[in-house]
Amino acid sequence: MAYIGIKRRKRMSEINVVPYIDVMLVLLVIFMVTAPLFHQGVEVALPSAPAKPLEKIDENQEPLIISVDRAGLIYVNKSDAPDQPIADELFRNQIEEILSKEVTPIYVRGDNNVDYGRVVAVMVKLQEAGAENVGLITDPTVSELGGPEFMMEELDPL
Repeated sequence: MAYIGIKRRKRMSEINVVPYIDVMLVLLVIFMVTAPLFHQGVEVALPSAPAKPLEKIDENQEPLIISVDRAGLIYVNKSDAPDQPIADELFRNQIEEILSKEVTPIYVRGDNNVDYGRVVAVMVKLQEAGAENVGLITDPTVSELGGPEFMMEELDPL
């Protein structure tokens, strides 16, 4: 009887990465499609003003942003449902609760087309809730009307 030896295969020491690349590309496409869906917040057309950006005090601290949309509805970014409007009666209580937990900068985003009195009423309610400093958020681009007078250039008379 003849002895037939068992052939031993050389072990493969390389990892086949092609399936991993396929999975990575599929995940990339999924994230690219779903990323716009994660846009949170309320659509507000901010008024234009040539204001300088504020210096950030603490990078780890998220500011409290109150949004007033075109219809005058109030939204709070740190509420349980930031995409749902808050009734005026509940607004003050919710702000008091948020301010009792943490000291945070407060900013108001008012739509360009909302009544100015509505934004002032929101700021008064913030003050009644205990907010000391309230900032206004604007669009830093200069408005189409040319902006304030100090931004305009004077022409030399001939």
